[in-house]
Amino acid sequence: MQDNMRLSIFAEKKDKKLVYKPEKCIGCGTCVQACPKGNLSVGAVGAITRGLLDADFLEIKKSEECLVCGICAKVCPTGALELKQEGKSLTDMSYLFRAMKPTSVNENCVHCGLCEDICPRGCIEVTREISEDGHLKLVGKTHIDSDCCVHCGWCAAVCPVNAISVEKPFEGRWTKDENICQTCHTCVEVCPANAIFNKKAKSGERVEKISHRPDACIYCGACAVSCPVNAIDVRKTAILPDVEKKSVLEKKILEAPVPEALLRTYLETDENACLGCGNCVIVCPVNALNSHELAAGYLNDMDEKTLLEVKNGRISIVNQDCCGADGACALICPVDAIRLVKREVE
Repeated sequence: MQDNMRLSIFAEKKDKKLVYKPEKCIGCGTCVQACPKGNLSVGAVGAITRGLLDADFLEIKKSEECLVCGICAKVCPTGALELKQEGKSLTDMSYLFRAMKPTSVNENCVHCGLCEDICPRGCIEVTREISEDGHLKLVGKTHIDSDCCVHCGWCAAVCPVNAISVEKPFEGRWTKDENICQTCHTCVEVCPANAIFNKKAKSGERVEKISHRPDACIYCGACAVSCPVNAIDVRKTAILPDVEKKSVLEKKILEAPVPEALLRTYLETDENACLGCGNCVIVCPVNALNSHELAAGYLNDMDEKTLLEVKNGRISIVNQDCCGADGACALICPVDAIRLVKREVE
């Protein structure tokens, strides 16, 4: 993965460079929390994850103001940011992703393939064949790609012989407001660890809108960053790996709220293509938060909508600035009459 990775030079100062690797970024915004200049921005995580916007999760606002101090790179749990000097990486044990023990598999592995099946990132490859030494067993190899692993622990949890070891980046606290959540599923799709899901309800059974798997969660905060109605709160309470100068990093990110997602998109509509069906108006979580009746499908019973409205049989935008950039409207439109377009970071 490393050889084919796309790199962006975020900032340069003398012989140092801050390098961004979009393929490794999970949109958690931990780096934004830590930046001493407030010079990094994250946003449109839902739209990008859903393939509705051709952009990277992270951007730098003013390259010339960056100190190239490397604090952002040191707190990144995946190594998506890296500091280089004269082309050589400066990463050492003061960097979280470097200090974190790689997810590893030992000789007890029976190559059953359960870890490969369950990995939410597709980081594990198992090759196996039937042993030819007369024993009833599988032989082969289990390879874990450290470049894409997020240390969620799914593989270790399902391994029948306890052959896999995982060290997580953070301990934390995950909460949601059931009354605010609009079940738009943005968090479910964004979560890199498959730690958020929708329970299947039996007939007549009432279940929570979204559910959380604490044992899989890495408390990165990507779900909270992407939530269009701010229904989720994630706080890191500890850095788990033995990072050098850990206290400096902890002061930056522990108990800090996730950064506010920058509005990096605007909605564009095609009135000629619009059918006036109103599906986008109903499915919009920002609209739905304002009116539960609207979310239930009562499109024409509400006089005012927060973000999207249908007037004279055509879609119209009430207030661009309210958009949560989740892309639910674009996903449901049958004729591509509404879409998210990238706007430049100011």
